[in-house]
Amino acid sequence: QVQLVESGGGSVQAGGSLRLSCAASLYTYRSRCMGWFRQAPGKEREGVARIYTGDGDTYYAASVRGRFIISQDSAKNTVYLQMNSLKPEDSAMYYCAVVAGSGLCPLVLRPEKFGYWGQGTQVTVSS
Repeated sequence: QVQLVESGGGSVQAGGSLRLSCAASLYTYRSRCMGWFRQAPGKEREGVARIYTGDGDTYYAASVRGRFIISQDSAKNTVYLQMNSLKPEDSAMYYCAVVAGSGLCPLVLRPEKFGYWGQGTQVTVSS
């Protein structure tokens, strides 16, 4: 059974930082594609970043590139999202997700490519 548990959300002023964590309970952690998505009220869920646990390869959405860093601690089966220089438009519910099965990450960072999801953690950035 796959279980993803996010933590680390909260409220911060613009320009501040937060670090999100996603603890993964997976039969096999290695060679998985794990991603972070976010969804603001009234908007579609959008991909933020993803990491391939096999070799650490990463990808970022243009809106967060240069500000967010996705990383992993394979000993803890945990993926992190370090968010720096936060903006009010970064406010959203943030979700951790993993592609079902082992293999390379999909070419596009879209929610329908990921089969398992965490419950989400709220991030609020005030101006």
